[in-house]
Parts: sequence; C-alpha cells; structure tokens
Amino acid sequence: MTSYRPLLAFCLIALSLTVSSCDAIGSIFKAGAWTGLIAVFLVVLLLWFIVTKMRSR
Repeated sequence: MTSYRPLLAFCLIALSLTVSSCDAIGSIFKAGAWTGLIAVFLVVLLLWFIVTKMRSR
C-alpha cells in the first residue's frame, strides 16, 4: 500500500499558495457593493446561527 499523505500535503500546499482570499473578496465586490454587503451579512448571520446553536447544547 502506498501512502497518499505526501501527495495530499503537496496538493494542500499548492492550493493554499495559488488561491488567495483577496481574489474571492475582489470578485464579490466587482459584482457590486450591494452584492458584497449582502454576502458579508449572510456570512455573519450564518456564523451567529452556528454559535447560538452550539451554546444552546
């Protein structure tokens, strides 16, 4: 059996070096300021929902 860990590590490092979060944010705001504002609001709302569900347990 061959180990896929070195290949997986290489792929993760290559992905992290080539994909930038700034590109994602830039493309959101290229679509328009309101679209970016709605996207940020939805992400914050989702995080708030997850945190309240975890605290209620």
